Amino acid sequence: MRRRLPIVCGVALLLAIAGCGGGDEARGAELVVAAGRGDEATVRRLIDDGVNVDARDDRGRTAVTAAAAARHADVVRLLVGVGADVDIQDAERNNALLVSGETGDAGVLREVLRARPDLGRTNRYGGTALIPASDRGHVEAVRELLRTDIDVDHVNNLGWTALLEAVILGEGGPTHQEIVRLLVDAGADTGNADREGVTALEHARQRGYGEIARTIEQGQRGRS
Repeated sequence: MRRRLPIVCGVALLLAIAGCGGGDEARGAELVVAAGRGDEATVRRLIDDGVNVDARDDRGRTAVTAAAAARHADVVRLLVGVGADVDIQDAERNNALLVSGETGDAGVLREVLRARPDLGRTNRYGGTALIPASDRGHVEAVRELLRTDIDVDHVNNLGWTALLEAVILGEGGPTHQEIVRLLVDAGADTGNADREGVTALEHARQRGYGEIARTIEQGQRGRS
């Protein structure tokens, strides 16, 4: 016959188990905070102490995403080196690759790409990392992303590609001129239009972006 634990002992056991779980959650959150502030020593100590490298905070954010968002390349390198999953998305659908497209930090992006991320993951707007990198004028990030197999013609929830966003949301100056050149050279489909049927070339002409319009026209002639 099994001996039953006294009720008090049973309750104490349950509390102990709950306490352990809460402790793990707190230590995981500590890891995310440390990564976000670039505290490499604390990150390393917590990992050495057995904290799950993919632990999440209350927003679902992992340490590697926090480090990438805060542009701490050394911490991203450390986390990737110990196997952090760079594809995990938080409550806002961000992950390490997607936030790198937003910040444009090419050093961080290179560390994230070492982990062979899923290039097709999309943010809350349905865009890949290439789209915000293009519209925000992050030339080096665009260059790095175009060295991968990322879909240069991916269409987001607004119906825009990276090329369309670079023209529509860019300011038409040298930075976006270079990004448009990179996208066109990478084979971006210049015939893609927005939901109103307006192409990137037509948008460029409407805005008086002469250099961008010429780049797109040259790309079209080179493919005809």
